[in-house]
Formats: sequence, structure tokens, C-alpha cells
Amino acid sequence: MKEQILRYVSRDYPWKDRFHFLPQVDSTNDYLKKLAAEGAPHGTVALSDHQTGGHGRRGRSFLSPPGVGLYLSILLRPECPPTRLMHLTCAAGVAMCNAIENSAGFRPGIKWTNDIVYGKRKLGGILTELRLNSQGLVDYAIVGIGINCCQSAQDFPPEIREVAGSLAMVTGQEVDRFRVAAAELDALYDMSVRLLPEQEALLSQYRKDCITIGQEVSLVRGDEIRHGRALDVDGEGALVVLFPDGHTEAVNSGEVSVRGMYGYV
Repeated sequence: MKEQILRYVSRDYPWKDRFHFLPQVDSTNDYLKKLAAEGAPHGTVALSDHQTGGHGRRGRSFLSPPGVGLYLSILLRPECPPTRLMHLTCAAGVAMCNAIENSAGFRPGIKWTNDIVYGKRKLGGILTELRLNSQGLVDYAIVGIGINCCQSAQDFPPEIREVAGSLAMVTGQEVDRFRVAAAELDALYDMSVRLLPEQEALLSQYRKDCITIGQEVSLVRGDEIRHGRALDVDGEGALVVLFPDGHTEAVNSGEVSVRGMYGYV
């Protein structure tokens, strides 16, 4: 599978020697953490056909069956304070929209902050993790991405069947996972180059792709649930929400549900 993927990447893709394909792994993020501790360089990528312990946000698992999806993580070493990477998940979301558009022929949207969606279905998700060094700078960042490529609705467990989707379900055609994976590699390289010098340009595109802006939302933090309207995404990637009492707040943590999606009515 590695050779087939690398056959489709751009000729000037510079990290072919840093690409690791794993038929099965517990988690591509965890695999890269081990490589990072051993000194793996910026741009190292791990891609697997099957994760046995894929991670989602907030400690959730990410379903990663073999033969139908792509489970990829990239190691970045941007050498900056963590405050310069507040927009990293947003930038990765834009990269995945670019990759899917270039390889599957349609552009999905992003549900703030990290869900790749089309219509009312989730096609994939993003998990970013940072490690700081003793000076408080970023030692490394790992961006993990799972994309559902070839599933039909019946392939998903009953509990998520109404909300999960795949590239094949959107296009109504077979999806070439090799091309999708190659497009991901190219898009993530482009993101890495633009990440710090073009932060506002990346966030501008994120706002265009973000389906949460303009929607009624529910914010959950622990036992607290608040309702409001999403107005914007700010310069650090936080969701700007207008609450019924008239005040606005930049939300950068917690669970955000969008009315009409994932069973929220």
C-alpha cells in the first residue's frame, strides 16, 4: 500500500523517506509519540489500514476498521511557543477539505472544531496533541486524522449509523484510498509550510468551510449546558458565540453541538 500511495503524491513531495505504512497499529498518534521520543524529524507520517485503539477527542475511541478508511498522523516540530499553534486543528481541517476535494471531487465542511462533515454526516475527525520542552516551547505536535472512505451505511454500528458517513456514500462511487491518502500527504505538507506565516489566510478558509458559523449551538462543559448562536471563529481558532443575554464569548474548549446535526434538535 505504501508504494501505491507514494506513486500518487506530487513529484516535489519532500518527505517520502519519512512515511511509515503500518498494516495494523494500536494508534498512529501513539506510534508517532514513540518515534518523536527517539528523535524522528519534522514531517514524519504514520498511516495505517487498521487501528485497534484509535483515539478521538475527550478520551473517546475512533472506530478504525480495516479496508475502508485511512488513519494517518503527522509529526511536526515548528519550534514555537504553544500559543502560536492555537489554530493547528483548524489548519488541519482546511488541509483535509483540500485533500478530499482534490481526490474525491467534492469539498466537505468542518463542524467546529475538528469534525469533517458533509450534510449531516461525519466523514472523519482530527486529534491534535502537543508536547512541550523544558523551555516551554513546542517539542512536537502530532496531528491525527481518520477519514471514512469506502463504508456503506450498513458498515457502521447501529448507534452511529444515522450520523456517520463516508466519501463513497457522498459520491455514490468507489473511492481510491491510495489517491485520497496521497492527497492528504500533499495537503499536510502544504499546511506545514503555511502554518505560521499564513495563519490568517488558513483561518479565513476555515471560516468558509466551517458549517458551525451562523448556527444555533449547545455548549457542554461538565454538567453545564449553555445555548447560543455561533458568530465567527477568531484569530486563534476559538468559536465566538453570542448568548441570549447579549454577551459574546470566545469558546476554545468543551463540546459544541450544532442544531440539526448528530441528533441535536
